[in-house]
Amino acid sequence: MKPRPISNPTNPWDTTAVEYLDEIPPAKLEVLEDHSREVLGRNDSPDVGFTWSVNPYRGCLHACAYCYARPYHEYLGFGAGTDFETKLVVKPQAAELLRAAFERKSWKGEPIAFSGVTDCYQPIEASLRLTRACLEVCAEYRNPVGIITKGPLIERDLDVLKTLAQEARVSVCITLPFHDEQVARAMEPYVATPRRRLQTMERLAAAGISVGVAVAPVIPGLNDEDMVRVLTAAREAGATRAFYTLLRLPGPVQAVFEERLREKLPLRAERVLHRIRETRGGALNDARFSVRMRGEGLYADTIHKLFNTTARRLGLQSEWPSEGAEKESTFRRPMKPGTQLSFF
Repeated sequence: MKPRPISNPTNPWDTTAVEYLDEIPPAKLEVLEDHSREVLGRNDSPDVGFTWSVNPYRGCLHACAYCYARPYHEYLGFGAGTDFETKLVVKPQAAELLRAAFERKSWKGEPIAFSGVTDCYQPIEASLRLTRACLEVCAEYRNPVGIITKGPLIERDLDVLKTLAQEARVSVCITLPFHDEQVARAMEPYVATPRRRLQTMERLAAAGISVGVAVAPVIPGLNDEDMVRVLTAAREAGATRAFYTLLRLPGPVQAVFEERLREKLPLRAERVLHRIRETRGGALNDARFSVRMRGEGLYADTIHKLFNTTARRLGLQSEWPSEGAEKESTFRRPMKPGTQLSFF
């Protein structure tokens, strides 16, 4: 990762702000530990397809300009710009906390999403292996899992994923919003190329893992024109399902996204911002649950129809897969040494 000057939108939760009067120092990578007592997060948003999630990491080295999770870093006292990309908060006891949650009598083996916030297979996972440790716990307890990631590092854990596929249920969605590699590099600078992510889909599918593609986010005027090529390439790579979300720019994400857009793609910036406003009632963001993932208006409707038509033509299931509530749970608590079986 190339050194970059510190740059963060003003944090509304901080009572003070830093202003550099001389040269702005570079943002340096810091890894901080989070010793929370719980690792399972509960989602109550009506437009998100899961209830429970595990997020071993907060902040993300991928540095995607559009990431909706950036505001969460402000709650920790950091910034949503370069702080989000370099001040990484990790949960070293994630696997132990997950095991403790599974041991509670109240836990019924509901599906768990990895990750609902930042990528569970971002580069730091290569050394910390927190995601792998959590997946090993899920495999031990036969707890169903859904994963969404941009990281080819997931290929390292094919052995655990195969066990989950055999003993419980596992599905993976690879996020692939761009087909054009130059545009992808501008908006998501430290993510594997689109071609490399397609290769990951192929390897997962060849291993018998249920794999899909997340065309997320669709950025009006920028990558909506890539949608057909992305879906076609994903289907050829073995994807069986797909979903999309429209670009969301909550709070400080607007400033980060617009700055990156104007810096990296200056000739397209005004057109893109105009198209985004077309899908958001004249604004750059709309937080209402009923429309935040899809937008509204003629342009948003056109994107929606193009996605559905293309997915249908390719034979892709065009919705987030069910959590599997209609199926019998595979969850079980492993026997402790010396435990006697009882059949009455």
